Amino acid sequence: MTTTPVWSVDPRTGKQREQVAVEATSQEVDGAVRAAHAARGALADAGARAAFLRAAAALLDASAAHVIEAADAETALGPGRLTGELARTTGQLRAFADAVDEGAYLDIRIDRADPSLSPPRPELRRYRVPLGVVAVYAASNFPLAFSVPGGDTASALAAGCPVVVKAHPDHPATSELCASLLRRAAVESGLPADVVTVVHGFDAGLALIRHPLVAAAGFTGSVRGGRALFDAAAARPVPIPFHGELGSLNPVVVTPAAAAERAEEIGGGLAGSVTLGVGQFCVKPGLVLVPEGADGDRLTGALTKALGETEPGVLLDHRMRENFIAGVRERAALSGVDTPVTPGSGGEHTVGAGYLTVPARRLLEGAEGGAYEVLLEECFGPVTVVVRYADQREAGAVLGLLPGNLSATLQLSAAETAGAPGPAAELIGQVTELAGRIVVNGWPTGVAVAPAQHHGGPYPAATSHSTSVGATAIERWLRPVAYQSVPDALLPAELREANPLGLPRRVTGG
Repeated sequence: MTTTPVWSVDPRTGKQREQVAVEATSQEVDGAVRAAHAARGALADAGARAAFLRAAAALLDASAAHVIEAADAETALGPGRLTGELARTTGQLRAFADAVDEGAYLDIRIDRADPSLSPPRPELRRYRVPLGVVAVYAASNFPLAFSVPGGDTASALAAGCPVVVKAHPDHPATSELCASLLRRAAVESGLPADVVTVVHGFDAGLALIRHPLVAAAGFTGSVRGGRALFDAAAARPVPIPFHGELGSLNPVVVTPAAAAERAEEIGGGLAGSVTLGVGQFCVKPGLVLVPEGADGDRLTGALTKALGETEPGVLLDHRMRENFIAGVRERAALSGVDTPVTPGSGGEHTVGAGYLTVPARRLLEGAEGGAYEVLLEECFGPVTVVVRYADQREAGAVLGLLPGNLSATLQLSAAETAGAPGPAAELIGQVTELAGRIVVNGWPTGVAVAPAQHHGGPYPAATSHSTSVGATAIERWLRPVAYQSVPDALLPAELREANPLGLPRRVTGG
């Protein structure tokens, strides 16, 4: 049988480091899914799940030096960035363990029978149950927090769902290392190792989404790849939920008052956000509306200075580097588009940061014929498009062209944030229709893992209305079941009258 090797590649040189695995055959994918399916019963024990998640976090922390070294060798993201990402990853695991202990995610609701109502109400008890095996498609730009030990995996396991991860080809060695730690944590917690399994290969990813025992999927990646998997999930004889984070432009609007008040500060902050992680964050600001005039010029002057002083960086792989250079070239070739700091090749293996600028009226005219649509699409890497607008009407018209986004940011003046009359309230309303997270006087890069967080948005930012970050991410892997007039002794323990597990519940009636 022919096997295809999976190589770990150094993005700083483009050279192969080591072979870490072989691509999984359809038979091997089938075996992984069936083993995960067989492990479902063990995950029914909430205490064991919580212990497992905490044990996984502890093992990852104990192996931090090794994990960070492996991830840096494959992604060039640097020890500093990866140290923070690992802390976020283990923090997520512990947060979901706390959520399991608390039990609110089960959303237990009890309606007492009331024969006096018209029509009479029967006894109803409702909670959520796990869907089954979850397929997770790892992200390229977060080898830890959105990959094998990341939020999709952690939330699915917390829900009681075994996970089969399709590893990303940009960090296969890191994926194997993290999988071994999670599987070890499972065994140490009294669970089967197969509650988490990793497979490699493009064909394996297709076999995974089509497997009849896979009950749901989570994805972080490109619009093209995510849409193909989403369509495959919908085309199955039994369609399954597909929670995909695909692409986002993350618009920023700078009001004239904000530009007048702190142009240089905003320009410097924008440069930092655009270049963070070499522009490879999914919430990088890719389109920025800046007012015409002297204040806007001061802002772009500060942006030009900051980006011009930014050292070239290494992207996650050479294919992404080639796509970045080609994408910048295509955008810069459009009539009316200028490049005050030309982004593109910074060397044989690096790219330089920069930005493009275009008048809003030119973008609006070009959008009518479709020629300028590329300016409204994500370009993965350290580049943004600055759109200079004449007035609020023009700014609103540009926002009206945008598809769904993960985030939208408003840079407002002190008076506008204090509630003084102006465009701020109208802008808040307009961007709320576009995005899942609204940021004021900050930058979208950096997504806090918190109960109130929402990381998602209208399509193509996401394929569902759920979040992939924060405590409510667990809801993606659960479905509600109602029990009507079921004798107490036959109810699941979570719903019994005595509440033996001490779970939070909402009760209607006496």
